[in-house]
Order: sequence, then C-alpha cells, then structure tokens
Amino acid sequence: MRLHNEDVLVIGLGRFGGAVATELHRLGNRVTAVELDPELAESYLGRVGRIVQGDATTVQFMEEIRPSAFSGCVLAIGSSVEASVLAAVNLIDADAKKVWAKAVSPEHARILNRIGVHHILSPEIESGKRLAHLVGGKLMDYIEFDDDFAIVKMAPPKEAIGFTLDQSQIRSKYGVTIVGVKSPGQDFTYARPETKVHAGDLIIVSGPTSLIERMAARP
Repeated sequence: MRLHNEDVLVIGLGRFGGAVATELHRLGNRVTAVELDPELAESYLGRVGRIVQGDATTVQFMEEIRPSAFSGCVLAIGSSVEASVLAAVNLIDADAKKVWAKAVSPEHARILNRIGVHHILSPEIESGKRLAHLVGGKLMDYIEFDDDFAIVKMAPPKEAIGFTLDQSQIRSKYGVTIVGVKSPGQDFTYARPETKVHAGDLIIVSGPTSLIERMAARP
C-alpha cells in the first residue's frame, strides 16, 4: 500500500500553491491544479499532473471541477482575500471532503473558519514565529503545536555532555524529553537511558514550549 496515492485538488499556483502541488505530485499523488493566470498555468505543465486554467471564484467552474471527487483540496490563493473567500465558499458548497486553505492574516483566517474550512494555514505568520525562536542561535530547528508543545533540534547543554541520559537526568531537571541523538557523520538514533551524549552531537527534544526554552537558555 502506498502512503501517497490520493486525488488532490490545488487551487492557485503562486509560490505557496506551486510548492504544494509539485511536492504532492513528487510524492505520487494525482494532482489537479487550478490557476487563473494562463501563463502561470502553462509554466507548470508536466510538473504537477493535470492543470486546468479557470476561475475558482465562479460557481459554474467549481461545479465542473467537482471538488467532492477529490480526497483533499488545497486553497492556496493569497493575493486576494476576496477571491480566497469566494473560492472557499464554492468548495464547501460543492461538498469538498477536506479543505486546507491559506490565510494571509488573522482576520482572513477567522472568515475561512466561519465558512467551514477544515484546516487553515498561515505560513507567513507561522514562519515568523518559528524564525523568532531560531534567531538566537541556540535552536537549530523548531516546530510548535497548538497545545504549546514543541519539538526542537539543538546542541546539548553542557551538563549533558559526557554523560548518559540516565546520568544527566535532563527529563527530571527540566521536564522535557530527549528523543533522538545525532553524532557527527551519523544518522539520528532513538535516545535510550544508556545513550551517551558527546560534544558536537545534536539532540531532538520534545516537551512544553516554555520548558524547552528554559533548558535552551542554559549554557
């Protein structure tokens, strides 16, 4: 069984939508992409499967596309909030099973939520928040979830270097869990109590955001 074997509709082939569509296609999904601009639509020929040039804000066009036939729909229109909202209404009215929509502002997200969009994405806002955690240089990658839970990649604190995880007691001291360790030139391995942390290693840490930040502030 294949993990990526779905019929997916992507509306809008700007930077965000184009990246989503090409990656979905690369993973093996059957992608139908809708783009109003004929030149932009033509530039994606051969890169995303089927391309349809048309206006997703019109009811007639959306009925012809039949969103209900797709397992998922991605609404990636970001240049016009009005166009995004109209296309979202059309998707919901056409009984689209799952709709992911890009929002360019909190107000835009609130409108999409009221319409009934299933999943709302704010890539610019989320990227900005993520960058704020990385600017200091102590965290190398950062993913935060809605319940203030995060997973980060970082250098280990000095108090963990040269000791096993059981010896350093990071979990009991800080309330976070080291789930993976990567030594230079090697792959990440699952962390166990007997795993020893060395200088130059990278660690994957999970736990409440505030507790991870408290540990990261240690030298």
